[in-house]
Amino acid sequence: MANALLLLTVIFWIGAGICGLSQRIRVGRDLLVVGAAAAILAAILSLPAGTAPYTLPTHIAGEIVTFHLRPEALWLLGFGLVPAVVACALGSPSAEGQGGWQFGVALSLISALGVFGLENGAALLIAWEAMSLGGAVMILSEKMAPMRGRAVLFMLALLELGAIALMLVVAVLAVATGSLDFAAFTAHAANLSPTGQIGIGLLVLLGFGAKLGLLPFYEWFPSAYASGSGASGTILSGVVMNAAFFALSRSLLDWLPPSPDGVFPILATIVLVVATVSAILTILYAFQQDDWRELLSFSSAENASIAVVALGAALLLRNYRLYDLAGLAWTVALLHLAGHSLAKGAMFLTADGLRLGNGDYAIKPSRANAPWLLGLGALVGAMSLAAMPPTVGFMSEWFVFQTLFQGFHLPNLGGRLLLALAGAGLALTAAVAFATFVKVLGIGLLGRAAGASSPAIAKTYSFAVGFLGLAVLLTSVGMPAWLSALDHATAVGFGTSVSRQMHDGLLLVPLTAKFAFISPSLLIVVMPLLALIPIALVVGRKRYPVRRSPVWYGGLTPDMAKAATTALTFSNAMRTFYSFVYRPTEDTERQADAGGYFVRKLVFEHDVAPVFGPWLFQPAIHAVRIVAGRLRLLQSGYLNFYLGLIGILLVLILGLTLV
Repeated sequence: MANALLLLTVIFWIGAGICGLSQRIRVGRDLLVVGAAAAILAAILSLPAGTAPYTLPTHIAGEIVTFHLRPEALWLLGFGLVPAVVACALGSPSAEGQGGWQFGVALSLISALGVFGLENGAALLIAWEAMSLGGAVMILSEKMAPMRGRAVLFMLALLELGAIALMLVVAVLAVATGSLDFAAFTAHAANLSPTGQIGIGLLVLLGFGAKLGLLPFYEWFPSAYASGSGASGTILSGVVMNAAFFALSRSLLDWLPPSPDGVFPILATIVLVVATVSAILTILYAFQQDDWRELLSFSSAENASIAVVALGAALLLRNYRLYDLAGLAWTVALLHLAGHSLAKGAMFLTADGLRLGNGDYAIKPSRANAPWLLGLGALVGAMSLAAMPPTVGFMSEWFVFQTLFQGFHLPNLGGRLLLALAGAGLALTAAVAFATFVKVLGIGLLGRAAGASSPAIAKTYSFAVGFLGLAVLLTSVGMPAWLSALDHATAVGFGTSVSRQMHDGLLLVPLTAKFAFISPSLLIVVMPLLALIPIALVVGRKRYPVRRSPVWYGGLTPDMAKAATTALTFSNAMRTFYSFVYRPTEDTERQADAGGYFVRKLVFEHDVAPVFGPWLFQPAIHAVRIVAGRLRLLQSGYLNFYLGLIGILLVLILGLTLV
């Protein structure tokens, strides 16, 4: 039944891509939505066991290709497709390029399904490359930025670097095993030398981390996301990012065995350090952005990094045969990405709604009248991304901290210290994330611009964001029930049903209630009861009236438009404090009249310097330009030059033939 639904899903998405190319927009949109809904239904019906293996009617390099969705793949696929359904139903807010955008979405979704389910190395590489191409087509088709071509090329260049690393991994394992099948890769894992395991692990981290935004690859996120719409960001930060994480976790956990006894797990250490530093840097840069899409893109990289921290902890704990704790860490990563998909979809679609009202994606006091349902959904989404109770983001990050706090079970000081430092890094990340989303909501949604209001945001966006906000709450409240869907995943991967030990009735616990516990299911009841206190104060206002006084404004009459807090001023203190990271730049240009006496216009620009761009990406770009300049001679237009090249090639061919 599940495989039949998935086959229908692929057929619907192929039809949607064809409709997009033929400009049958409405039909293509319906096919995208129906296909995604069918895939979600297949995930619900197949959990907790996973789908039955299915042999595709094709061969690659003479080998059969098997398709099989494991329970964790179904979990990530299902949650990633929920916001994708909403984004596909709304479509891109761009006035042009709808057909190309639908084709890119269809290609991305089909490829993501392949990354989740294909069990062949060559087939995985094809799906991985097609998923990158689909994202590029989505962004380019919307035509929402004048420099989108450069941003997409930068994105594809870094993703291709990761793809080359994955090709090396598949080639090495295929030569060693004589097969491209993942089962052969897993069976051969024990025969790899420790150095070979570390090398393959680093290549895998490089390859899949390019799409997850691990350092230094997060630097393609802001320019690429800001060249597209929030609908594109919903797809890229949802099902596409989930597919990349699944591929990374499968390769590290299945293809690579634990380190031998007595050997410190170097690979797990590298994964933990890279992910922790990535989470800190990405949320610091997110805080400085003044564009909804750029800020949310950095936030996506931050949340992916948090999930990889949990994955690194799972690798470290598995190395010391602490399988219950390892299974807990890995399951927490799945929970975190599930909640992130829903919350980030709500925020990206909020950005699209505000853009239709304000005319741009700038985080600034809004002229649009946001409906209460959109505001409520955005509030819940932001609370989840800021790890505030009782949302699913709070629950998953609480689980991450509880997992890292149990590092005292490790037998050596190095491992315990590593998990403690990772916990400290994530604490900094959580604090900055809280400030980041206070800025987004306080300025970008609740701020009111002076002057006439623009038309209200469309009701479709209000219902869409409200629905996703409700899904965030339901996921958190119902987590004691949803955890049973991962029973088989943890049992197969770690030999124990860890998910059953993660709840005690309505309490969520890190394997035991004696260590710690929370209950979003009860918080959702208690918190409204606590709200009765301020309600009572409001009701009793007649007896104890509230005195209102204007804010002091230097002795002058307040001008609310001039006194409004901007995204720049809100984040200035952090930019100053962490100037050694940001290296902020400021430029003021004065445009005077013809005589040069009176300033007519003052242009102020500010920015923060990228960490890796100046010394990693810019030298590579400079080298490519030098090579391109030398190769430009091949386009000289002189016929004799071309005839000379042909003559040289003929001589070389004859020489090789004679040899």
